[in-house]
Amino acid sequence: QVQLVESGGGLVQPGGSLRLSCAASGGIFSVYAMDWYRQAPGNEREFVAFIAPDGNTNYAPSVRGRFTISRDNAKNMVYLQMNSLKPDDTAVYYCHTVRRGEDYWGQGTQVTVSS
Repeated sequence: QVQLVESGGGLVQPGGSLRLSCAASGGIFSVYAMDWYRQAPGNEREFVAFIAPDGNTNYAPSVRGRFTISRDNAKNMVYLQMNSLKPDDTAVYYCHTVRRGEDYWGQGTQVTVSS
């Protein structure tokens, strides 16, 4: 059974930075892609960033150049470094992966960007 646990959210001022972490357990972490999604109140959950097993990445246009996704296969961890944060980045951020056609989600971590 795959489990994903996010941490690192919080309240930050516009222009600030946060680093989210996702700890994965169950299965062989290094062979699977990982990604981050977010959901703001009243909105659909949306894609943020993706990292392949080989380290290739992809980003939503709204965060490209400000956010960086990375992974540490030795620690079964994936990270999301968020810089130049904007109020529109306020959302619950979720770690996600797909294993054998089944979706796995973490419980989410709240990020609030406000002065």
